Amino acid sequence: MAQLTETQRGIVSTIRDFVKDEVMPVASQMEHDNEYPFALVERMKELGLLGAIIPEEYGGLGLDTVTYALIIEELCRGWMSLSGVINAHLIMAYMVTVNGTQEQKERFLPAMARGEKRGGICITEPNAGSDVAAIQTRAVRDGDEYIINGSKTLITNGRHGNTFAVVTKTDPTTQPAHRGISIFIAEKGPGFEVIRDIPKLGYKGIDTCQLAFDNYRVPAANLIGGEEGKGFYHIMSGLEVGRINVAARAVGIARAALEAAIRYAQQREAFGRPIGQHQAIQLMLADMATQVEAAHLLVIHAAEKKNRGERADLEAGMAKLFASEICLQVATNSMRIHGGYGYTQDLPVERHFRDAPLMMIGEGTNEIQKLVIARNLLSNYPSGDFIYESGL
Repeated sequence: MAQLTETQRGIVSTIRDFVKDEVMPVASQMEHDNEYPFALVERMKELGLLGAIIPEEYGGLGLDTVTYALIIEELCRGWMSLSGVINAHLIMAYMVTVNGTQEQKERFLPAMARGEKRGGICITEPNAGSDVAAIQTRAVRDGDEYIINGSKTLITNGRHGNTFAVVTKTDPTTQPAHRGISIFIAEKGPGFEVIRDIPKLGYKGIDTCQLAFDNYRVPAANLIGGEEGKGFYHIMSGLEVGRINVAARAVGIARAALEAAIRYAQQREAFGRPIGQHQAIQLMLADMATQVEAAHLLVIHAAEKKNRGERADLEAGMAKLFASEICLQVATNSMRIHGGYGYTQDLPVERHFRDAPLMMIGEGTNEIQKLVIARNLLSNYPSGDFIYESGL
């Protein structure tokens, strides 16, 4: 495993201080009030986080995927919702960076790096989620424009964002169906409506919305890559980054829950001694710490492969699957260690417990991750005669 550079350590230290000094003191109250963190988002802009993985030539920080994953871990130790502000934004930026035309990169990436254009990804629809090929939102060419009609739901940054990657069908008849998908950069305007904010169990404070497109016109120049039918491949490349992000989020939440459990176990006394001296609690802490460390290493491994410019859907899927599953386990065990206090809103443990399930659903359900992992294994080793190499 590669060692962190001085630059990486410095960046992580800066984010850790930001979380400790500015996020943790306000996170619980803002989360319970479901209050959008305007001031914290402005601070993230100042820190350059909205341009974290945007290349320096377009005004971003140009950070590698490992550093980005470490930043997400630190943010989520303080408040997971903050990571959502930049994740959807940066997935879109990544798709434009990798797949966009030069004109699109020059027009959108600098403004996204500055946070003037706030991005989101519009994939999910009321009747289509994991099955991306089943989307119904339609884009029809009309001269130098396309007319988009359809509905999107569960869209992060839907209300406070202004620039979105909208996944559409430009050819609903082609087979297989995913070859008819195209993505447009859509800025808010006539025909682009935010229908409602969707109430959630956790992940509060950040806008998650249902959107409608009613004869919304978008310039043909905003078709990502300038060619119809390539959208599915753009989505897949972006979701590798998104799944590494969600896995890192899960590690951050699990770390926070573990750290809270260790502190409480050392302070709370039962039967004449700290509960951390009771074997039952020690066994739980040992399992929790091992799970968090393993999940962290899976995230770093996937991020390192992405850094090398290699396909990382297998590794990203593994990291997302494992990290999200252990996140809920660790959050639950932290609540058990805290006892009744862990169930109250006086401590952030209940917030970790409510935030954790999203990690098993976001950026593709864990059932989908298992299919991605299995299909990669069967494709990479068709004879079944192999020694699996993790690359670690």
